[in-house]
Amino acid sequence: MSRPREILPRSFYLLNRRCTQRMFLLRPDEATNNAFVYCLGYAAQCCQVDIILPSAESNHHHTTLFDRYGRICEFAQMFHSLLARSQNALRGRWENLWSAEEPCIVRLVDRADVIAKTIYAASNPVKDLLVERVHHWPGVNGYTNLIYGRPLEATRPKHFFSDAGDMPEKVTLTLTIPAELGPADEVIREVREGVEAVEASVLASRRASGARVLGVKAVGEQSWRDSPTRVEPRRNLRPRFAAANPNSRIATLLRYRAFLEAYRDARDGWLAGRPADFPQGTYWLKKFANVPLAPPT
Repeated sequence: MSRPREILPRSFYLLNRRCTQRMFLLRPDEATNNAFVYCLGYAAQCCQVDIILPSAESNHHHTTLFDRYGRICEFAQMFHSLLARSQNALRGRWENLWSAEEPCIVRLVDRADVIAKTIYAASNPVKDLLVERVHHWPGVNGYTNLIYGRPLEATRPKHFFSDAGDMPEKVTLTLTIPAELGPADEVIREVREGVEAVEASVLASRRASGARVLGVKAVGEQSWRDSPTRVEPRRNLRPRFAAANPNSRIATLLRYRAFLEAYRDARDGWLAGRPADFPQGTYWLKKFANVPLAPPT
């Protein structure tokens, strides 16, 4: 049995997913950028999820978010399903768009972890030597919108969604800095300084090594059928939590261990026909089997 995922409300996450075979199925173009924002914004509205910053490269995306009501699984399924079907219609494909492995959903434990992963998501095109500055990236990247308080807007993709259907004609995605992170101005300052530091560091490294960025024109000329030529690391760890503070990391892992023990005891009793209360954070069995939950502690 795979380990159950503990889903708690009022949690921050970094959501990652890559395309099948690392193909450039999300290569930036007007239709792809519009579809990404449309599907992301629609799923976020339906599932009441606050999007902090999305970043979509040609074969994967990173999105930091705040899940106020414990609906991250529902949100990820809706967003990825809508975008996959839309992109397949755009590309004339029928096979899976996403890699067969499950999405990487990393809970961000502390405020510092949320800021760090937001900087990581925003600066990814720079670190991957695709462009020199984040705002040069031709694909979806919410950095500028977050810094200047501008929403992302998209219209219903005509290559997939029917005008006679119930999908909205337009979606507006307002990037949100939840109050749980503190003053918005302070968060924006830290993110901006972090991104600028990454840009400066990568520039210095490139000058020392002679490396060059791919550039906007070359990115747009890539075929969506292609994939990176460099070998991808395999069998890496897939973390469930991100906590730079050792004390927070240890405390989080201990809480998760206690959740696993309580879950397995409850599941054994439930399968044996005995009354059993599952721990708070149980998601799948609560949603699909309506198992009882223990009172919050």
